[in-house]
Amino acid sequence: MVEKRLALEPEVQEIFSIIDQEGNFLLSGGAGSGKTYSLVQVIMQVIRENPTAKIACMTYTNAAVKEIEERINHANLNVTTIHDFLWDNIKHFQKELKAALITLCNDETVTAISLDEHTPLAINFFDTCEEGIQYKEFLRLKEGIISHDEVLIVATHLFGKYPKLSNVVKDKYPFILIDEYQDTSKEVIDIFLTHFDLSKRKNIIGFFGDAMQSIYDDTIGNLNEYRHCIREVKKHQNRRSPQKVIDLANKLRTDGIVQVPSTDINAPNMNQGNLKQGRILFLHSALTGVKKAKEFLIREQTWDFTNSKETKELYLTHNLIADGAGFKNLMDIYDKDQVLAYRTRIKKYIQDTGINTDFSSNTFGEVIELLKQGKTETTLRPILPTAGMNDFIKARPDLMQIALASNYSELMKLYVHKDHLVDDKKNNASDEKKKGSKRDALIKHLFKIQTNIHLYQNHQYNEFLRVTDYRIHIQKIVDKQILKDNIENLINVGNKTIEQVILEAHEKRICIMEDKLDEFIADKSYLYNRVKDIQFSEFQSLYNFLEGKTPFSTQHKTKGSEFDNVLVIMDNGRWNNYNFANLFLNTGTETVLIRTQKIFYVCCTRAKENLAVYYHDPNPSVIAKAKEWFGVDNVIDLSAAAP
Repeated sequence: MVEKRLALEPEVQEIFSIIDQEGNFLLSGGAGSGKTYSLVQVIMQVIRENPTAKIACMTYTNAAVKEIEERINHANLNVTTIHDFLWDNIKHFQKELKAALITLCNDETVTAISLDEHTPLAINFFDTCEEGIQYKEFLRLKEGIISHDEVLIVATHLFGKYPKLSNVVKDKYPFILIDEYQDTSKEVIDIFLTHFDLSKRKNIIGFFGDAMQSIYDDTIGNLNEYRHCIREVKKHQNRRSPQKVIDLANKLRTDGIVQVPSTDINAPNMNQGNLKQGRILFLHSALTGVKKAKEFLIREQTWDFTNSKETKELYLTHNLIADGAGFKNLMDIYDKDQVLAYRTRIKKYIQDTGINTDFSSNTFGEVIELLKQGKTETTLRPILPTAGMNDFIKARPDLMQIALASNYSELMKLYVHKDHLVDDKKNNASDEKKKGSKRDALIKHLFKIQTNIHLYQNHQYNEFLRVTDYRIHIQKIVDKQILKDNIENLINVGNKTIEQVILEAHEKRICIMEDKLDEFIADKSYLYNRVKDIQFSEFQSLYNFLEGKTPFSTQHKTKGSEFDNVLVIMDNGRWNNYNFANLFLNTGTETVLIRTQKIFYVCCTRAKENLAVYYHDPNPSVIAKAKEWFGVDNVIDLSAAAP
């Protein structure tokens, strides 16, 4: 067995020396270091040495689950997302689950789980739920249905209260491996490193990840707090990036890991045994914008922005992308509706002033008029729209009239968020209904329609027949011809609106309107009335963006991906959580600085060949730092560049 271990990479050999001592371990490695390769080696070696032991491997996304499953197929390996793993191990303890929910609902400090009821819940409240407590993609707590967010809270409570639960899991899984640990919450780490410690049973917990790539809020980030119960193994190699990108990335890291090129002559960043040098550019201008930067890269560097698989331009927010990618109107509806912002302003006023009037039978307009009664000019101000809201309302008086005529209670329930439009927590069409997706019922239905169109247009006829709602009877040529005519007529959307396409797809039985969509239209009529008149071709632009068929990407979404050419747009989009000027000057609020360092590190390390950064109108100090990081010859003022 020792001889077989010698064939493993050095870091994995070091991991097994920790496993031999029954210790928990952490593999830390920078971008492109091959952490997934190490994870796979660890799993395969564990299987060789412990052929009957079950291994749990958890990761952050369904895409990562699929990737690991494709590399290893073994009966004793269970690969899941963390939430699915936790649910699978608590779902059978229904009595404890119900008691936990009662406790959490009655605990005023646990605001994330509440029925919004003023009286304490009885201990048998959930006994009427015939199927017990269930985990689904939506939350209906009164019916005993919890969703993605609640699973973690309930699991943390149960593992903390019942050591026997840790006994069960440890006995079942002698080895538990967690990939991309930095993207998990502190509660998850506490379950495996704190609550598990209440059990005397033995098992091994292994973590794989990179603290520098912790770019999401409310995640653990690093395991510094748990150094007493884990041993760290550092992986310094970089198999992806060329030399100049590696050099830049090392200047951005803050955790002591200094990456070096891989010695593997077959690594992606090698060319016939020689390390690729690559090119890094800092483009800036006080006069021109991103369009000029792209023109420069096309003209001078022969970049091809039409090839979305090789070239990406990375923006911080979806709002910065929406216009160029062709879905600005949809983005404005889901993210910039000032009528709904005014609605929220009224709701907050009622809450802050302690008004207890029952407005359930009133329209929104009637509530406003009631609130205005007896007010002076000064006291009236909090009830009126702000200047920005007023400008929006004057430009779209039709929307305000719809809102004023809407039932107050129903309008208050309407929750609209950009994640309902642009959430991409899925990997292919078959994942659309998986837990964790934030897309609303309307957007999911539109995706289903466009998936039908996309599959047919790309001659994926078998897949198309599986997803379409049209049913062909055995050997009926007529049915096939009707289906062919129906889908081909639907493909030619032209200037048709979203509503027209929905109705046509329904009538032709390409995509039948399900109950969830009918409920959406009834319950969220204000939102539906806004979306339905948008041209379907704009939704197709959104579809292409989210499916990775455009050069555009958000900087967060690109983590884990790699491209030949990467253009990073250094614009925070009025998002105060980030400040690119402070990144170069090493100033400002520490949390903002660290967050910006990490997102910039992730963006830069996506490049396999060439990296370009565009910064609009930087001050001289930023330019000076850019020359230090990128090299004097690689800092280019586009306003002075020909032509």
